[in-house]
Amino acid sequence: MLIDHNGTEEVKAPLLSSQCAAALSVAFTAFYVLPFYLSPTTRPSPALSRDAPSVIRARIRFVMFSVTLSTLITSYILSTRAYKSFPLILHTLGIYPVIPIAIIKSVLLTALLFAGPLFEKGIIESGWRRWVKGEDIHETLSSWIGWRNFVAGPFTEEILFRSVLVSLNTHTRPLLPVRKLIFTTPLYFGIAHIHHFYEFTLTHPYTPLLPALVRSLIQFAYTTVFGWYATFVFLRTGSLWAVVLIHSQCNWMGLPRIWGRVGGVEVQGGVVGGPTRGKEDTDAAQDDGPQRLGAAWTVAYYVILVAGAIAWWKTLWPLSESQGALMNQPLG
Repeated sequence: MLIDHNGTEEVKAPLLSSQCAAALSVAFTAFYVLPFYLSPTTRPSPALSRDAPSVIRARIRFVMFSVTLSTLITSYILSTRAYKSFPLILHTLGIYPVIPIAIIKSVLLTALLFAGPLFEKGIIESGWRRWVKGEDIHETLSSWIGWRNFVAGPFTEEILFRSVLVSLNTHTRPLLPVRKLIFTTPLYFGIAHIHHFYEFTLTHPYTPLLPALVRSLIQFAYTTVFGWYATFVFLRTGSLWAVVLIHSQCNWMGLPRIWGRVGGVEVQGGVVGGPTRGKEDTDAAQDDGPQRLGAAWTVAYYVILVAGAIAWWKTLWPLSESQGALMNQPLG
């Protein structure tokens, strides 16, 4: 059951069939991805990478139009089929009210999950000096790749896959159980990233098919698991802005290191939508070469990683609690 931001008014009976909600979800997802391949300015080729600034700019324009139209259609459906007022539509979409404490708690909760990588990046690699000076933020947002990975990508993807699709699927007849809602709607998010397999094979023609396929399967798994978490946070906080920020946060961190020594060869790549470590602004190495640190640093990393994961699990419900919640029932 959904509640308004005052926690008092129950929404009216859901008026969309589950088949209609699923069809709209597929249509909106396709409308988000397919335009990438309809224009020569956004379509990758062996001679044109998806990381080319011209491609990034054109794709951002397309997806902004796509999610704006999807949001307007969803708002119309909520207004005419569920008889929602404009303020309640904004709340259902997670746009308003903006609750800063819910956003801050969501970011802190996610930081616990990445306690190990934060220790590695901040302490072992001395990244805290750059963080304090704001150098990473400035350099990241000075490139189109950084702008895509940490601003436009998280913003547009969370509007579509959380704000729009979750809103549609919480107004179905019969009402979709919360657990099923959390674990099924992110599948659209995972599937939407499968096109990266085609793009990768196109721009890396000499890479064997099997490694490329494995890379895409890891990407699908990672984006789907992230989608589960983001959907949970969205329902618990009722905040689009919270999930946009944790999406950017996860893109920056990538998959945590789960093997090997710290301070050695850097693990490359990783994104919400990619395999390991954080999204980088360029393919260039960020350090002067591998370093060998004492085993104590590696032990400390894994201890902090496990401790952070345990703390994340124990605080998952209290730190995601919010007065703007869209979910007031257990997962069962």
